[in-house]
Amino acid sequence: MTMDGPDVHGEGLDAVDGTPALDPKPYMVEFGPRGELRQPEWATTLTNGY
Repeated sequence: MTMDGPDVHGEGLDAVDGTPALDPKPYMVEFGPRGELRQPEWATTLTNGY
């Protein structure tokens, strides 16, 4: 993400163009989920090629 005055520019975001981004924060591993993550197989199948 980059800032240009009051505008924030980002790439690879899953959002609709022009959607307000309220209070964006950086991702930090230390604040992410603890332990191993799991998700159902259908979720992986659904997002292949997304």
